[in-house]
Amino acid sequence: MIRMKYLITILFVANASFSYAADTTSSSSGPAWLTEAQNEIKEKNYDSAVKTLLAANEPNSADWNNLLGFAQRKKSPPDLNAAERYYQAALKIDPKHKGALEYYGELFLMKNNLPGAEQMLARLDKVCFFSCEEYRDLKEEIAKYKAKK
Repeated sequence: MIRMKYLITILFVANASFSYAADTTSSSSGPAWLTEAQNEIKEKNYDSAVKTLLAANEPNSADWNNLLGFAQRKKSPPDLNAAERYYQAALKIDPKHKGALEYYGELFLMKNNLPGAEQMLARLDKVCFFSCEEYRDLKEEIAKYKAKK
């Protein structure tokens, strides 16, 4: 019984993610640019989020690259090439960044690249031991994409 509780605790901690998705509210201990950009994204103020993130200039942060990719992809008109560069940078820094894996998969769908999206889903499946929101969200987007085709 004690071993089972210990194993469950280990698996829970291992599945916890310290990376930030675009729609996640950060804790007060996070950098100000992160909180500000997430609030702007939540309000769908993508151009402002891009400005905030570029002003922060944190290219060595996977979260910064992920959020910048997300905002570039969601703004009107979207800059899909820039979004892809930022997602790639985020994943180079942190290959297990759940938000970047999900959003890069969604970008692949926007570019009609189903195999690329499925590759991101497979990577998420390895990162998320017992599933996770990012995995479920991308899986749902892929199913919707397939239903349209």
